[in-house]
Amino acid sequence: MAKMRIKSQWFQTGTAKTPQQTASAMAFIAWRVAQNMLKQMRSADFSIEVGPQYFAFTREVLVFLTQVLDRMAYARMGPEGRAEFVTALVRRVAEILQENEDTLLGAPLDGQPSHFERFIDLFNELSDHYADFGFDAKGPDFAFVRYLGHRVEMLMPQKDQRWVIDQMMATEVPEALEILQSSMNGVLSTEPRPRRAARAGATGD
Repeated sequence: MAKMRIKSQWFQTGTAKTPQQTASAMAFIAWRVAQNMLKQMRSADFSIEVGPQYFAFTREVLVFLTQVLDRMAYARMGPEGRAEFVTALVRRVAEILQENEDTLLGAPLDGQPSHFERFIDLFNELSDHYADFGFDAKGPDFAFVRYLGHRVEMLMPQKDQRWVIDQMMATEVPEALEILQSSMNGVLSTEPRPRRAARAGATGD
């Protein structure tokens, strides 16, 4: 299976990015990663129907990815920068999710929580759960990843429940973590980008 490629190099070089700038870039990347994970799960014959189940899966994955990014930020930013980053990240992810969910499912009825609010509530609820799990330079520990697998398992039809945790832990999460790690390094980098090679056939005096 072809590996997903995401551009994470900034045009501005030589200067540090604000937590808000970093959060905006990583929110978009997290969304792309979640969508790729969903696509690969469906290609592997897991039943994830377009509709409420589709977005329930996406919400769970996005909460997991934002939790991972929070831990990455802890190792790279000071407490104030990390707090600003995570707040902006979660809000931007919720905005992207709401835009897509409103488009495909329609906005909730009056008096019901918005799709934005539902994501924020789920993030807050699960933050306490994920806080119990370990994370080091290699990434989240076994229990951290397995918890996501259990959350996704509850969303799947019975025929898929036996296999979904192994699929998440062995295939989907490792690829997602690799992309997040590389993207975070790229977004935070202040190194100048390598100069592009001259176009073939270009000439100059």
